[in-house]
Amino acid sequence: MRVYIIGAGPGDPKLLTLRGAELISSCPVVLYTGSLVPKEVIARARADAKVMDSSGMTLEQIVEVIVAARDADQDVARVHTGDPMIFGSTAEQMRRLTELGIGYEIIPGVSSFTAAAAALGRELTLPELSQTVILTRAEGRTSMPEGEKLEALAKHQATLALFLSITLLKDVVRDLTPSYGADCPVAVVHKASWPDQVIVTGTLADIADKVRAAKLNSTSMVLVGRVLTATEFANSKLYDPEFTHRFRKGEPAVKTQGEMRAD
Repeated sequence: MRVYIIGAGPGDPKLLTLRGAELISSCPVVLYTGSLVPKEVIARARADAKVMDSSGMTLEQIVEVIVAARDADQDVARVHTGDPMIFGSTAEQMRRLTELGIGYEIIPGVSSFTAAAAALGRELTLPELSQTVILTRAEGRTSMPEGEKLEALAKHQATLALFLSITLLKDVVRDLTPSYGADCPVAVVHKASWPDQVIVTGTLADIADKVRAAKLNSTSMVLVGRVLTATEFANSKLYDPEFTHRFRKGEPAVKTQGEMRAD
């Protein structure tokens, strides 16, 4: 018996990995986060599978379902939204499984922050502008560790991907504006890849008002950084004809006649 902790992806059932789809289709027990995982993903479960929504369960209730499956020698597909290793509340489940001697395997999924970037058509890392993406959240009922509050992270001026922060935009704006500037681009992608996806773009100065007008208050990724609107940025070295790497030898630049005369 084994528990498969599966990332269902951001919403579009076609973004579920082949391995994830295979396991959901074959496991006799499917335990999924019904508040976030689309029904189309769970529809793959076999006809005789025991399918349960964990959105109203406590940790101990989830563990009870898994222990019952172990006692019946039945594999469990534990289906989470996005990628289960990022703000997935999976660590405490894995800790309990380890304590109980129950084996498990992680099946990665497409995260909402990459799905949001795809929806925007923007790369989150650009040469000489931002080579760092910080995955974090605004401080709410879950306190942030020392040194990880937004005002501290903002000093890096890296690209930010804010999970679980859509209802805290006023705090986000307050904490980021001193370092990023009021004109810093912000994009909010609600339900990235879902049929009812909504995109709201703006700056730190106006994004809170725009999001309020759009009535977005859940299931939204907040991206912050100059990469979101930049058009003047350096090309990467990867495709530079003068750059040598493992798969291609660079060629010296050919000088023009004017450059040769200048030499």
